[in-house]
Amino acid sequence: MEAYLFEPLKDQKVVCNLCNHRCVIKDGRRGICGVRENRSGVLHTLVFEKLIARHIDPIEKKPLYHFLPGTLSYSIATVGCNFKCRFCQNADIAQMPSDHQGMIMGDPAAPDEIVAAAENSGCRSIAYTYTEPTIFFELAYETARRAHDRGIKNVFVTNGYMTGEALQMIHPYLDAANVDLKAFGNEYYKDQCGARLKHVKETLLLMKSLGVFIEVTTLIVPGLNDDPRELEELSSFLVDSLGPETPWHISRFHPTYKLTDRPPTPLNTLIQARDIGLRAGLRYVYTGNVPGEDSENTFCYRCGKVLIERWGFQLQKYEIEKGRCRYCDAEISGVGL
Repeated sequence: MEAYLFEPLKDQKVVCNLCNHRCVIKDGRRGICGVRENRSGVLHTLVFEKLIARHIDPIEKKPLYHFLPGTLSYSIATVGCNFKCRFCQNADIAQMPSDHQGMIMGDPAAPDEIVAAAENSGCRSIAYTYTEPTIFFELAYETARRAHDRGIKNVFVTNGYMTGEALQMIHPYLDAANVDLKAFGNEYYKDQCGARLKHVKETLLLMKSLGVFIEVTTLIVPGLNDDPRELEELSSFLVDSLGPETPWHISRFHPTYKLTDRPPTPLNTLIQARDIGLRAGLRYVYTGNVPGEDSENTFCYRCGKVLIERWGFQLQKYEIEKGRCRYCDAEISGVGL
């Protein structure tokens, strides 16, 4: 299928305007993502209607804690990714083309079929996840448009590297996003992900201005992005640029893929990071990959009572009514609370 958002150049080259790499691709070659190929001066997507994964997940697994809590999300992905994260947790699908000589696998799945499956399984949303959804933009866009017409919400779990053009195109159908803000230093993005921080910040600001509901996740890697001063800067950016109501998920690292020389994140590091976020003024800060901790729960920022008690991805207690705390009537940010 011919790709969206590209421009022809001289000598049958094209520039892809889907993500902020803005790859200039020669005839017969692919972009960084490994799934968009120049064929005689026309860019083609190689993963349209080719799902490598589809699952029914709790929305909390995305993680989204303030968007339709307690509901199910029909979660889909293709192969490929525009980042080269050394700690990739889904490298078997995300890095398949780059690690296996351009290999692309997937089962046929048309947008109408995906929407029908979500509807029939009782899912309130479709999540474009497991790898970077921008790289299967054509499938995501056509699915999201149909889902929107059926009253089903659309969610991106994303690294935030899409261009403004891509976000402007899909935003009428994009209800929420969990954006990985992987660190707050340029060197980390360059060395660990093959990207640049500034474009992720730009995406977050544009999403906010367009009315997309945002939650943010940061994977804390020992010795790489756990410096308290960096976390203070990151937290301040969230408060000042996105608002204190922005949920921040601090996730625990486990050695994987090409980053195996680091230990799992100590629990104390996660607790310290959470304290930094709360001191900066964030109202909702959560720790991930450590089930059983109180910091999985949603607390009222005004009265301090537990409003949503979670165990893993399951809700054990729910004390929000019409978006307000049942104890003190404070407004609790979110969608469908």
